Amino acid sequence: MRVSGGEVAGILVAVFWAILVSFLALVLVRLAQTLKATTKMVSEVSEKAVPLLADASETVRSAHTQLARVDAITSDVQEVTANASALSSTVSSAFGGPLVKVAAFGYGVRRAIGRKGAPAPEPPVVVGRTLPAARRNGRRNRRTKD
Repeated sequence: MRVSGGEVAGILVAVFWAILVSFLALVLVRLAQTLKATTKMVSEVSEKAVPLLADASETVRSAHTQLARVDAITSDVQEVTANASALSSTVSSAFGGPLVKVAAFGYGVRRAIGRKGAPAPEPPVVVGRTLPAARRNGRRNRRTKD
């Protein structure tokens, strides 16, 4: 039995074809397993994601309610601050002027009483310069600046 060259080539092509089909079948089986695992994972994620989204929605609603309360509190605090500022300026204008005048009067009286018994201060000594007589005696001279 003699095998011709065409028959050998045909057998080689058939063996190569069988190997290729087996390899492709193996790849398709693996791909099917991967698709099943992916489908299972997606369904599990969807089952867990729906309750999570509901919880997130409830949390957002709760946060919105809390922010509305904080906004009301902030507006109340702003109103109290404005009232305190108005009260402060009213008290300042009502009592500030007279209190400043009383304090200035008291300061003037203390200063006058303190100077009455004290000797006049010595004029400053400046080397190389003589002071006018009016300044030496403790009086101000209108023509000279202090």
